[in-house]
Amino acid sequence: MADPAELLDDVEETSDDEVRQLRLVTELAGAIEDRDGPQIRLRLADEHPADIADAVEQLTWDQQQVICEVCPDVFNGEVLAELVDETRGDIIEALEPQQIADALEDLDSDDMTHVVEELDEETRAAVLAAVSDEDRQALEASLAFEDETAGRLMQREFVAAPSFWNVGNTIDHMRKAGEDLPDLFFEVFIVDETFKPIGSVPVSALMRSHRDVMLKDLMVASKAIIRPEDDQEDAAYLFEKYHLISAPVVDADGRIAGMLTLDDIVDVIQEENKEDLLALAGVNEAGQADTVWSSVRARAPWLFVNLGTAVLASAVIALFEGAIAQLVALAVLMPIVASMGGNAGTQSLTVAVRALASRDLTASNSMRVVWRELAAGTVNGLIFAAVMGVVAGVWFTDWQLGGVIAISMVITLASAGLSGILIPLGLRKMGADPAVASSVFVTTVTDVVGFFVFLGLAAIVLL
Repeated sequence: MADPAELLDDVEETSDDEVRQLRLVTELAGAIEDRDGPQIRLRLADEHPADIADAVEQLTWDQQQVICEVCPDVFNGEVLAELVDETRGDIIEALEPQQIADALEDLDSDDMTHVVEELDEETRAAVLAAVSDEDRQALEASLAFEDETAGRLMQREFVAAPSFWNVGNTIDHMRKAGEDLPDLFFEVFIVDETFKPIGSVPVSALMRSHRDVMLKDLMVASKAIIRPEDDQEDAAYLFEKYHLISAPVVDADGRIAGMLTLDDIVDVIQEENKEDLLALAGVNEAGQADTVWSSVRARAPWLFVNLGTAVLASAVIALFEGAIAQLVALAVLMPIVASMGGNAGTQSLTVAVRALASRDLTASNSMRVVWRELAAGTVNGLIFAAVMGVVAGVWFTDWQLGGVIAISMVITLASAGLSGILIPLGLRKMGADPAVASSVFVTTVTDVVGFFVFLGLAAIVLL
């Protein structure tokens, strides 16, 4: 890690927030070096939990361990919830189960689950034994659901009221509930006599209405009702589609059991987008705590796959080694065809994977999108065929060669656009994640087609 003090010397192009963060890390590092617990607490006392988490993530593991030893109370529940998974796992391993349990008391049920789900079995059991009976029951109920489901994200604290109440009844009820209310909520869910959600009333509407106004007159019908076993990506899609701030989660009988809120959904959207982006390149996130070996293990398998596809492309080239030996210009121009095809395929693939993730690409419009990508690839091929045909003709004073590379460019870019959309669609239909495997196959198709068409045409026309 670079010395923060050195980074502070050059801040001309650094934002105010970055400068403030660098200063925090620098001062924190100094207090850690002196093992000065009171100074560490004082420096972090007025900082937002997210800023504390950012600063801690910039420290080395040895520095983080010193904080755990001299002032473990710095890692309260809100700070633990803000830390990235890798750093939080390391910090939690250095804390005592009782310290973790004390930190969890500050959190809502969804954030408690977020912290506890990363623990190993032994530590999790110790923490569950140390928390209150109420918190333990809530945690065990949340952990019973699969990872990345709505049940794991669900907050069990919510406000519900029957439709026959008026505004005054609801406000009085919330005032009596006191600390039993969620720390932050945006809507009161309206339930029927069986406690099933039928709509909601925004808190802002309650505040603007007279006490005698009935909730049923303010209620907005529920646009989305989520089940705890639903995938978190499906829940995020509903929030995005209907512009939700919160949504009820129901149990097997359809009764409201909790709610999802926008802050958790934003995290899901960020996480899913990050996973798709990294998967598209065949890598994992290189966190601060990642070792060289862990990065190699995550990336090497896809590099092996890529090696196999590269050998396939080389085998195509080997078929025409005689033609290449007779006309050196082919060796000069081959990389241009392959590079243009690869880039065009990547463009089409990126658009397709993003459209699949956002559900803009569906069975009803897939053929239209396929034709659009084929047409776009063909038009781009014609444009760059004209450019490259002239360049090659002038460069090597051979207009037949210019014609060969022009035709190759059209066919290669058209096939690149087509493979960039058909391959992810095919992988999705087979149940595979198109973000993970598509890039290798698209690159293979563009390379093989590009080399085969260019060298094959050259062998026929020029030799």
